[in-house]
Order: sequence, then structure tokens, then C-alpha cells
Amino acid sequence: MTDQLADKKCVPCRGGVLPLKGEELDALHQVVPQWSVVNQHHITRAFTFPDFQQALEFVNRVGALAEEQGHHPDILLAWGKAEITLWTHKIDGLTESDFIMAAKIGRLHRGGS
Repeated sequence: MTDQLADKKCVPCRGGVLPLKGEELDALHQVVPQWSVVNQHHITRAFTFPDFQQALEFVNRVGALAEEQGHHPDILLAWGKAEITLWTHKIDGLTESDFIMAAKIGRLHRGGS
């Protein structure tokens, strides 16, 4: 199910849509349970690495993916750690694209394409 979500493309939000809430939000969260939903507003996940270089390489791959998808996360890079936070800024909440991006980032971390 995660790969099915990761195979989708992020859709740019032009506003005018309501952020995900309730059952719809819960259903998408079940597909990427490694991510934490915070206040039904954003999702976040920390990835760990054995050193700074590998964390940086991961962040660079996430950055390239973000450019390709037109969906840009907040990224915190530290020694052996990269923390990714996603939400759709245009509506100040979560959309399906946030979960698509989360699934794609998870796939990157697993080493898939």
C-alpha cells in the first residue's frame, strides 16, 4: 500500500480545499505509520544515519525529489539525523500530497527508486 501511494505524483495545491481531518486523515496515516501526525496539521519523521555524510546524502536526495514533485518539506539536518516535516503551506494543513511525499521519502530511505 505504501508503494502504491509512493507511485502517485504530488499535485500542487492552489488553495480552496480543506485540510484533511478525521477518518480521511487517519486512513492516509495508516499507509505511512512511521510518520507522526501532529495536531492534524503536519507530519514528521526522524531518520537516523551512522554519520553526518550519509544524513547529508539523504537530505540531498530528498531535496531533488522535492524539486521533481514541486512539494517541499522542512528539513532539519544534524549529525546522523535528518528530520523531515511536511504540510501544505497554501492551506496550512495536510493534503494527500503530503502523504504521497512521505511515502516517496520512505522509499528513498529504504533505498528504492
